[in-house]
Amino acid sequence: MRLHREGTPTLLLTTAVVCFALFALWNWPALPNAVLIVLSAALVVVLGIMVWFFRVPHRTVSMDDRNVLAPADGKVVAIEEVQETEYFNDKRIQVSIFMSPLNVHINFYPISGVTSYCKYHPGKYLVAWHPKSSTENERTTVVVKHPLHGEVLFRQIAGALARRICTYSKPGEAAEQGREFGFIKFGSRVDVLLPRHSTVTAKLGDVVTGSSTVIAQFTDHA
Repeated sequence: MRLHREGTPTLLLTTAVVCFALFALWNWPALPNAVLIVLSAALVVVLGIMVWFFRVPHRTVSMDDRNVLAPADGKVVAIEEVQETEYFNDKRIQVSIFMSPLNVHINFYPISGVTSYCKYHPGKYLVAWHPKSSTENERTTVVVKHPLHGEVLFRQIAGALARRICTYSKPGEAAEQGREFGFIKFGSRVDVLLPRHSTVTAKLGDVVTGSSTVIAQFTDHA
């Protein structure tokens, strides 16, 4: 299993803390063996969770210009028509995917094209399912323009646990469907805002796989 580069500092620190704690526990003369075993197991589990969190999955991407792929692993928590006010200033179809701490937290381009916009916004850390998290939380907005179907906006949103959004997109660069464009540490949500001529194929409650699950399709050219 390969680990993501964004996890290197966290994993090194966690490993050091766990090793120090294990050394201290097993050199603490007053603790009974049963307590030592339970605490040691808990520390190893914590390290295991951190390793699992930063794993890099193997994904086979089936590229198709008609499809919009899930940009993240997680659960579809919202499908609605919204007024988008940051970039388009018009109505869009929003599909929101919530990532639990056990999901892969890599973010993938849902379509191919050229990156036309990328902007980071500092903000709050409301829980990811809060209605205002899309506009008030720390977030990064990326827009990719498809040559046939127009522009799609997707937004990385931090949550109550997330404290760092990593985005690799830059305006003018090519975007390849299914390729990694970012990472959210310890959370939490990605919104995709689609043209109104799109047909959403995902349903509320669906568990989707980033770069693999088709969440929408373009029904005609923009």
